[in-house]
Amino acid sequence: MADEEQFEAATSGASQTIPKQCSALRKNEFVVIKKRPCKIVEMSTSKTGKHGHAKVHLVGIDVFTGKKYEDICPSTHNMDVPVVTRNDYQVIGCEDGYLSLMDDAGNMRDDLKAPTEGDLGKEVKEKVDNEETFHVTVLKAMGEESIIGTKQDRLEK
Repeated sequence: MADEEQFEAATSGASQTIPKQCSALRKNEFVVIKKRPCKIVEMSTSKTGKHGHAKVHLVGIDVFTGKKYEDICPSTHNMDVPVVTRNDYQVIGCEDGYLSLMDDAGNMRDDLKAPTEGDLGKEVKEKVDNEETFHVTVLKAMGEESIIGTKQDRLEK
């Protein structure tokens, strides 16, 4: 019985990150720093030292929290790059703080919490209260999802 339970919890095996050599990373790309998906905002490379490797200094901003992270890595070592996807969903409504969303194929989902803080939270709440039709952009990385922006429908002006 215990063996069966283990197999039920198995995942698809798709990786949430891919390895990439540190020296091949570029500004505005994504990288995992301290187990968080970050967008690289600054990077510099030091010269090769007495013991061989040039070092790459990375500064990244967490894509979900906005927190700043730094890391130093030898240029020849691999770093994890998160698999990041962006999807647009039409907002149908909001109930108990969760948005009802529909994708282009007509599939519905009600599992995403509406943002509550900052300008984005105010904008989403205002549009839902006014019953406007609009789209939200959802960013997904490393098993986490968050609404990062809104788009006005093309039909309305």
